[in-house]
Amino acid sequence: MSVAPLAPVHGATPLARRAPAPDLARGLMLLLIALAHAHMYLSGHETGFRGYALDGGALDRLVAGVQILLVDGRALPMFAALFGYGLVQLADRQLAAGRGWPQVRGVLRRRSLWLLAFGFCHALLLFFGDILGAYGLIGLVFVGFVRREDRAVLRAAAAGLVLHVVVLSGFGLLTVSAPKGDTPAAMADPIEATVMRLIGWAGMTPTYFAAGVVPAFLLGIWAARRRLLEDPLPHRDLLVRVALAGAGLAVAGGLPLMLIDTRLWTPSDPVAVSAYVLHSTTGIAGGLAYAAVIALAVGRMRRGYPGPVVRALAACGQWSLTCYLLQSVIFVAVFAPYAGGLGTRVGDAAASGIAVAAWLATVVLAALAAPGGRRGPAEAALRRLTYGRR
Repeated sequence: MSVAPLAPVHGATPLARRAPAPDLARGLMLLLIALAHAHMYLSGHETGFRGYALDGGALDRLVAGVQILLVDGRALPMFAALFGYGLVQLADRQLAAGRGWPQVRGVLRRRSLWLLAFGFCHALLLFFGDILGAYGLIGLVFVGFVRREDRAVLRAAAAGLVLHVVVLSGFGLLTVSAPKGDTPAAMADPIEATVMRLIGWAGMTPTYFAAGVVPAFLLGIWAARRRLLEDPLPHRDLLVRVALAGAGLAVAGGLPLMLIDTRLWTPSDPVAVSAYVLHSTTGIAGGLAYAAVIALAVGRMRRGYPGPVVRALAACGQWSLTCYLLQSVIFVAVFAPYAGGLGTRVGDAAASGIAVAAWLATVVLAALAAPGGRRGPAEAALRRLTYGRR
């Protein structure tokens, strides 16, 4: 449902006036993020390209296979597209309130800089695979594309896709040649784990993560100009094509790596690296397909008041930054050797079950708090840092 502002908004949009589709997409996306991250806290096993145990039981390998096809490398670009979409919405609100582009650009850069700082703190305290820093970085570097013409945006997205393939090829070669070791999340010494998290974050944020999300981020800017999520019915044919083609590409492109990481196929290293790159590249199409499916679903609900489940998921999307950080808090408490210690005692299937439970807990929390107009603690802090005390 499209929600038109009642008056120009100088700061963040009040929760009651937000369009539901982007928030619903964020809320559902957080489930995929939880599933993609939980197994990264496990240790004691040799792992494949996507971090799943190669010696897991039948159920573990089944879960890993499904997640490689449908989750890994699909949630990240979906979130990136939503981030680009949100920057355009923020800029439009500021421009409608009478601010000039230099002022608006300053707001976007300030928000992106603080998001980068949030990512640093997240990596420092909780998780080496932080994605906030990557979004903050691309927001700083590519903020000008919010105002560039469509042709420039699409050309940059194509160039970003080429860069993505190059970077992923390098990481794939490192994966097959470097000695396997535990991730920082599995280290028993908290100080050593902190140091390794920061080293990993500093290296992966400007390369692996940022390169992986630039194409989807720019396509999110393109989609926001057409209000594809806020007003999906006029764009139904396009959204259907994106949903069908994107899902088909993601599944077909993920199949070779799924067979490799579940040990149903053991090809040569060059073929395995190619499968890894294909998986991640087609994952961009999968992320866009998920967003299109959600937009189509919201379009069908336009005439009816959303039920409690939809409202709860949208509330989770409104609290997406807080809920994302809470997931890491839960995973550290449950899996880390210096906390719950389950990371050495459970497999991929159990980790995914815990991920679903953690996501549900954040949905319930947001559903209970957001309807009163209360922002999540992380959202409130980011808003205060971006806009000041107004």
